[in-house]
Amino acid sequence: MDLLWALENFDLRALIDILIVAALFYGVSLLFRGTQAVALLRGTVALLVGMVALSQIFAFQALGWVLNNLLTVLAVAIPIIFQPELRRALEQLGRANFFGGAQVTLSQRAELIDEIVQAAEKLSERRHGALIVLERDSTLSDFIRTGIALDSDVSAQLLLTIFWPKTELHDGAVIIDRAGRLAAAAAVLPLTASRNMPNRKMGTRHRAALGISEVSDAVCILVSEETGKIVVTQGGRMIPRIEEGRLRPLLEGFFTAPPNPYVNPLGFARQRLRQWSARLQRRKTPHGGREGAP
Repeated sequence: MDLLWALENFDLRALIDILIVAALFYGVSLLFRGTQAVALLRGTVALLVGMVALSQIFAFQALGWVLNNLLTVLAVAIPIIFQPELRRALEQLGRANFFGGAQVTLSQRAELIDEIVQAAEKLSERRHGALIVLERDSTLSDFIRTGIALDSDVSAQLLLTIFWPKTELHDGAVIIDRAGRLAAAAAVLPLTASRNMPNRKMGTRHRAALGISEVSDAVCILVSEETGKIVVTQGGRMIPRIEEGRLRPLLEGFFTAPPNPYVNPLGFARQRLRQWSARLQRRKTPHGGREGAP
């Protein structure tokens, strides 16, 4: 009966109402994607679904009573548990940056990688410890807040100055945001709890580099103070002892990967439109667009 009533009353107003609700849910899902709360949210949903299934299948009265009264508890618990994500959402909405921040062009990215490689190689020669974190899809705003805000252009000279042992900002990490700006220095990173370290004698800097790669998709470049070796971490993995000339193609490989459509759907859609337009143009051009073709 409810289904028949819904079909009889379905009109343009109902369609717009459904689309607005769907857009709201989609927007909320975008706020949690790429954050540390995703795993917690998935676990919570899985637990609730399992409890509802048990209550309905086996007719558990006590469990059913708990579920019926759980909404009041969730109304209080959710704002507390997801307070950082909700605060970030309101900040992004206030800055009109809901669908993601600025993205660097290919030429800007190449220049950025060049500056980082120059700094890392000189830091390795001087054996000055360093941590350089490159933000990708996952937001690092929580870790940026722990450091000293800079919001400056990235240059090899600036990175060398920051990580000079006598300076105030050398102890910590430099975070470069996805817009290619040096967002913060002396930032505090989470330490890994993994027991699969390549060498258990590795210090706090190595554990921090591996830790940030476990909680985000960021790329971290580490320069060891003891050995001068360059290490790269990403996705919870450590690539030790980067040889000279290998760091540049490694970073280029990380930043030429296909974009995540869930993090910046507008940017992803624009890129797809450009690709389709280029394909249509090639099809319209005689001989596949090759000059001098017979």
